[in-house]
Amino acid sequence: MSNPQQLRFTKEHEWVTEVDADGVATVGITEYAANALGDVVFAQLPEVGDTITAGETCGELESTKSVSDLFAPVTGEVTAANQDVVDDPALVNTAPFEGGWLFKVKITGGEDDLLSADEYTAFTAG
Repeated sequence: MSNPQQLRFTKEHEWVTEVDADGVATVGITEYAANALGDVVFAQLPEVGDTITAGETCGELESTKSVSDLFAPVTGEVTAANQDVVDDPALVNTAPFEGGWLFKVKITGGEDDLLSADEYTAFTAG
């Protein structure tokens, strides 16, 4: 399992892209988390306009194995939620780093605690 080098990660197994020119980043869960969850059958995502706080719950993913909280990897305002994942939660399993992204957030803080791809790989290996 290879973690894209351009992404940053959390110990709760979310990934975050670099911010774009508008200060917005895309968030999803890692392939490691998707594999651990099993087949995702339901996704409750934060709504556009919601303010999320790094480390706090902001949604949940339900699989055939369990229900898992989705933790905000950064602090900011949600600018988009991936309706494709709400309609077809299996995208989280089949394309966790592409079409299975969860939401976009205009970051106002919290990014200092994110891990590099190499740090996350070492974390999940241990």
